[in-house]
Amino acid sequence: MNKKHAGTVVVEFVNPETPGYVGFANLPNQVHRKSVKRGFEFTLMVVGESGLGKSTLINSLFLTDLYPERHIPDASEKIGQTVKIEASTVEIEERGVKLRLTVVDTPGFGDSISSQNCIEPIMDYIDQQYERYLQDESGLNRRHILDNRVHCCFYFVSPSGHGLKPLDIEFMRKVHHKINIVPVLGKSDMLTMTEIKKLKRKVLDQIDEAGIQIYRLPDCDDDEDEDFKQQNKQLKEAIPFAVVGSTQLIEVRGKKVRGRLYPWGVVEVENPEHCDFIKLRTMLITHMQDLQEVTHDLHYENFRAEKLAKSGKTPTGGVRASTVEKDKLLADKEVELKKMQEMLSKMQAQMQSK
Repeated sequence: MNKKHAGTVVVEFVNPETPGYVGFANLPNQVHRKSVKRGFEFTLMVVGESGLGKSTLINSLFLTDLYPERHIPDASEKIGQTVKIEASTVEIEERGVKLRLTVVDTPGFGDSISSQNCIEPIMDYIDQQYERYLQDESGLNRRHILDNRVHCCFYFVSPSGHGLKPLDIEFMRKVHHKINIVPVLGKSDMLTMTEIKKLKRKVLDQIDEAGIQIYRLPDCDDDEDEDFKQQNKQLKEAIPFAVVGSTQLIEVRGKKVRGRLYPWGVVEVENPEHCDFIKLRTMLITHMQDLQEVTHDLHYENFRAEKLAKSGKTPTGGVRASTVEKDKLLADKEVELKKMQEMLSKMQAQMQSK
């Protein structure tokens, strides 16, 4: 409402809320607007042998071409090939929300005759990203820290290997305390539904036997929607995800779908009855924040504590106390405790005398 005072128009401040309503219920909306404006960052690593459909799956997941000029080595080149680390970053925008996606690929993993040295480069890369983040966090300008830490790792298991190979177990055992591992059965259209169930059970049993900690989806809260609880239950049961990737559009029953055409029919990528592609994508999108939090609160904090311990500092930043100082503190505590016990004995004696 506008009022005139001596020729000047004064615009009254209008309370947007109803009486008796403070308004802090709108705080989530403020966080949402700020987050959308800033955009989101996520780093996904894909590891597995060549020929398991890693690149095709990533392109299918995010509807983009991350590898336009990739060179595929022949058999002779693979013999002496070492693991390369290739990070591709693309900015995806959907309905005004920006995602800075970095996909870290590991071509050459498990391809050479000797696979002993193919794990160390990947571990070094993961540690380098943690180290870079730690340095940026300890620096003067902390407002615009670029987060390139690996938030999730899709580990591809061969559908024709009858379970996990020694290299699969060795890799996951060495990195499971550094990153969130999500096991994936690549090219699952090579197997029947019965074979997929058996392979999933075997892979999970081998993971448990080896003491490997893969990423576990968090449990739902009691106040969550029933549909979300059911969805979360189905996602947990789908691990390891049996997937098929394809960027090719095929017409099925008058409708264009992404899939693979075979003489016996069409495998639809986005059909939950054909594969777990939709479940994998749903898991990644709905739990993207949790994957980032677990990376920061668990894996990164472990790295940070270990780094500070090596430099002779505690995680809080103080210098570690010497053995003499610890002994002195313990002695002081014992004296204090003895005094308290003596005082308590005197009080009890006085009460009994009365």
